[in-house]
Amino acid sequence: MPLALLPELSEVRDMLRKFTQRELDPISDIIDKTGDVPPIAREVLHKHGFLGMRLDPAHGGSGASLAQYCLALEEFSRSNRVFTLIMDATSGLTPMAIQQHGTAAQKAKYLPGLSDGTSYMAFGLTEPDAGSDSASMRTRAVRGDGGWIINGRKHFINGGDIADSVMVMTVTDPEKRARGGISAFIVDRGTPGFSVTRVDQTMGSEAVRLAELTFEDCFVPDTALLGEAGDGFKIAMGSLTKGRLGVASSCIGVSDKLIEMCVEQASVRTTFGQKLSERQAIQWMIADSAAELTAARALTYQTITQYEEGNDVGSAASMCKLLCSEMVGRIADRAVQVHGGMGIVRGFKVERFYRDIRHYRIGEGTSEMQRMLIARDMFKNGRVTHL
Repeated sequence: MPLALLPELSEVRDMLRKFTQRELDPISDIIDKTGDVPPIAREVLHKHGFLGMRLDPAHGGSGASLAQYCLALEEFSRSNRVFTLIMDATSGLTPMAIQQHGTAAQKAKYLPGLSDGTSYMAFGLTEPDAGSDSASMRTRAVRGDGGWIINGRKHFINGGDIADSVMVMTVTDPEKRARGGISAFIVDRGTPGFSVTRVDQTMGSEAVRLAELTFEDCFVPDTALLGEAGDGFKIAMGSLTKGRLGVASSCIGVSDKLIEMCVEQASVRTTFGQKLSERQAIQWMIADSAAELTAARALTYQTITQYEEGNDVGSAASMCKLLCSEMVGRIADRAVQVHGGMGIVRGFKVERFYRDIRHYRIGEGTSEMQRMLIARDMFKNGRVTHL
C-alpha cells in the first residue's frame, strides 16, 4: 500500500524494502540459527546510517523525523524484531530522552557512541511490583555527598544485560511520586553497586533477552541526573508516546509480511485438487487481515503526521498501539493456520513471527493499560479530542 498520508516517504520505503531484503534478511537467518545477534547486525545498520537515525547530526545521527524512523521500523520488522530493538536502543526511549533533556556534557558523552555503534543503551522503568503501574516503583535515590545513592531492582529490561548505560527511573520524593517525585539517572555499566543479577529468555526469538538489574548503595554523581530532580515521570511518559507509535509501526510491518506470506502460500499449496487460494475459508482470512491492516496503517500514519506537525494527539498513540498490537496477533494466528504444519515447526519464519509478536501486547504498556488511557481521555473530555 502506498504511503497515502506520507507521500514524501514513498521513495524511502522502496529503498528500505530493498535494504531489508538484501542486507538484513541474511543476518536474520543467522540470528534464527544461532540464537544470538552477530556484530554484523549493528555494523550494517551503522554503515547505512540507521543507528542513531533520530539523533542530531551534531552527535553523529541522521536527524531523521519520527515518520522516517517509524517507516524504518515498519520495514525492518518484516525481517526480524531484533533489528527494531537495536534501532530503539540507539534512537528510542533513552537516546531521545538524553537528546531532549540532557546537558551538553551528557549529550557529548553518550550520543556519539549510539550513532557509531560502539555503545548501547537501555530503559530501566519496570520493577517486580511496578509494571503498568509505574508510579508505584520502589527503586529509591537519596541524596549523598556530591551525588545520589540508588537502591532497588528493575526487571524485564530489554537489552539490560548488554547495555553500556541505562536510564534508571527512581523515587526521589516518596510523597510526590508521579507528581514531581520521580527522577531519571543515567547509570553506566561498571558503576559500583550496579549489577545484572538475572537474564531471562523470552518466548520469541532466542536472541531477545530481558535482564534484572540490581542497585545496592549504587552511588552516582549529580552529573548522572537527567533533567531536573522530579522530572523523571514526565520524561518517561513523553518518551512512551513516541515509543508506542514505534511499536504500532513495527506491528504494521510484521502484519504486512505475514499477509504477503499467506498469499504466496495459498497460491501454491494444493489440497484435494484445489489451491488454498480458491477456498473461501482461506480467502476470508486473508481479506479480514488486509482490511484490518489498512485501517490500522491509516490511523497510525495519520497520528504520526499530526504529531510531526506539532499537534497534541491525545490518546491516539495509545489507540495506535492497542489496535496494531491486537491486530498483528490475529493476523499471525491466521498465518499459522494457512501454513498448516509449516506454521508450527521451528525453522519456518511464520512460527518465529508468531512467537515474537506476542510481546507487542505487553511491551510499551499492555493492551489493558492502553484501554485505560483511552477511556480516561474520553471521560475527561467527553469525546475524541484529537485527529
